Amino acid sequence: MAEPTRPGADQEHTLSVVIPVYRGERHLPGLVDEIVPLTEPQRSPAGHLYRVTEVILVNDCGPDDSARVMRDLAAALPWVRPVWLSRNFGQHAATIAGIASSSGDWVVTMDEDGQHDPADIGALLDTALRERSALVYAAPRNETPHTAFRNTTSRAAKLLINMLSGGDADATKFHSFRLMLGEIGRSVAAYAGQGVYLDVALSWVADRVTTCPVSMRSEGERVSGYSVRTLVSHFWRMVMTSGTRGLRVVSLIGATFATFGVALAVVLAVDRLAGGNVPEGWTSTVVIVLLCSGIILYALGIVAEYIGVAVNMAMGKPPYLIMSDPHAGPLGRSGRGT
Repeated sequence: MAEPTRPGADQEHTLSVVIPVYRGERHLPGLVDEIVPLTEPQRSPAGHLYRVTEVILVNDCGPDDSARVMRDLAAALPWVRPVWLSRNFGQHAATIAGIASSSGDWVVTMDEDGQHDPADIGALLDTALRERSALVYAAPRNETPHTAFRNTTSRAAKLLINMLSGGDADATKFHSFRLMLGEIGRSVAAYAGQGVYLDVALSWVADRVTTCPVSMRSEGERVSGYSVRTLVSHFWRMVMTSGTRGLRVVSLIGATFATFGVALAVVLAVDRLAGGNVPEGWTSTVVIVLLCSGIILYALGIVAEYIGVAVNMAMGKPPYLIMSDPHAGPLGRSGRGT
């Protein structure tokens, strides 16, 4: 018996491509040229009908002449939409601004430097529909074209984030080349607070997060816009928005110190009664230090938990997110073209 056809199975998927622009004067025209063929209705490798309906270029006030290039592209191509920020806010803030300005069934985010191949967008869409996933990250088959030091520290930082988040977000999947359901992306853009890390915010509400293998291209002669200072700041924002598990470590350390202090007091008291040579005053000093420091750290941990709740509220972490029926939306269009 043939599989029943889903409602709107062969309906066209519309995609908004969001590109934060900081230093894109040289690379942006070539990247947009690669997207041009995708603005016509076409089939993904698995046969899904899709079309890029808009390319949103977010000007993050970089040091080059990207603004002029954006204006020229918008004048020549009706589906190119510039978004102008008042100053440089950084890649994540620019990406969020672009997502908030999108209108497609799906939103694709890409870098401006040409590392991400627009031809892979169809594969990302196929993965989302096959896995019934609202969020798909590109998974590079090859080593990301950065220095070995940066790649190694990036992997270590993501593993640390996984430990601190308690499994709420898998930072090893995070990538700036991603595809998400439009309504989820726009909802995240609406509630995400100041300083929130975009991928952490997406993990709060995305039901299934998957990856799609792609090949990264070289940046060419482009110099990275990230200095060591900005990379450290980037990592710290991930830590601060990944959850309150780090705060609970403070309580755990305090409880451990206090327990060790009590145990040490018992051991030294027994040793003293058995005729052991324990220096005068040393026992009480060490026990008091351990007990007091443990109690203080435990109390700080409890206070930190309350602060963590307030921080989550300030960041805009929602208790829930109301969506339309996934069966009736883009995820329900899993039919193949004949």
